[in-house]
Amino acid sequence: MPSNSESGAANESAPEQRSVPATTTEVPYVSKPQILTRGWSRIEPSDADWEYISFAVHELGSGQTLTLAAGPQERALIPLGGTAHAESGSEQWTFGGRSSVFDGLGWCLYVPMGDEVRVTAVTDVEIAVAEAPATQKFAPVLVTPDDVSIELRGGGNASRQVGSLMLPDFPADRLHVVEVWTPGGNWSSFPPHKHEQDREGEAQLEETYYYRLKDPENGWALQRVYSPERDFELSEPVRDGDLLLIPWGYHTTVAAHGQDLYYLNVLAGPAPRRTLQAFEDPCLAPAREQWPGAGLDARLPFVPRHPSQPS
Repeated sequence: MPSNSESGAANESAPEQRSVPATTTEVPYVSKPQILTRGWSRIEPSDADWEYISFAVHELGSGQTLTLAAGPQERALIPLGGTAHAESGSEQWTFGGRSSVFDGLGWCLYVPMGDEVRVTAVTDVEIAVAEAPATQKFAPVLVTPDDVSIELRGGGNASRQVGSLMLPDFPADRLHVVEVWTPGGNWSSFPPHKHEQDREGEAQLEETYYYRLKDPENGWALQRVYSPERDFELSEPVRDGDLLLIPWGYHTTVAAHGQDLYYLNVLAGPAPRRTLQAFEDPCLAPAREQWPGAGLDARLPFVPRHPSQPS
């Protein structure tokens, strides 16, 4: 897991990378989809060989602080567990409260470009920080669980719960943030889809998946990323704390039977329009037609809007 941090600086150790198949087709991309296993600390665009997304997870003990300096990037701060207090300029917020990502919907503090933010742990807290360079400044916004848009998506064993923290209509420049919960045995991000071209019906977006398993020691899921035109295939297990980088390619995920899965998606790209439009694999898109007859998985909704109160 990412280590405790007192600042937004990158850890000196390079992230461990799993091997990926070589690309045999000449394509105008340098970066490749890749999975970083537990032990990574912070990913900058230069680490991923892309342009926009930075991502880190910080663990702070009660009373510890994290200062993120003002710069050209906008930020989203998402407590994965615990409560934090943040100050930026003359404004301050206390946010979070769930014990884990399986305990309730998320909170998200949006901090615009040009603003420093200082975070203090009210309790022990684990907080994800997503960043992307911005071209215009917006106002800071605190998203609470009551603000989160919930969608029960799919059908049958492709059912999952989606909680959107920063959708395209959110007042931000490039960042989009979504939480997804998938019951064990179910497919997620299905049908497989891609978002690599800025065209009608598709956006050009980088994306990260940060995975957590309800059973962090034994749980796992399978991730596939593929691109027929690039002769590229990545199919590997992912575990608690792993991070997937997707600059291009169709992608989909399946949780092992009995292993409930959470992932935090961050997306950002160059398009002047804010959209999450994706192009689905034409070979598998017809699977949608089976969903009405299959119905939603009875385990959904999987995560409550608010953590349950102890009795």
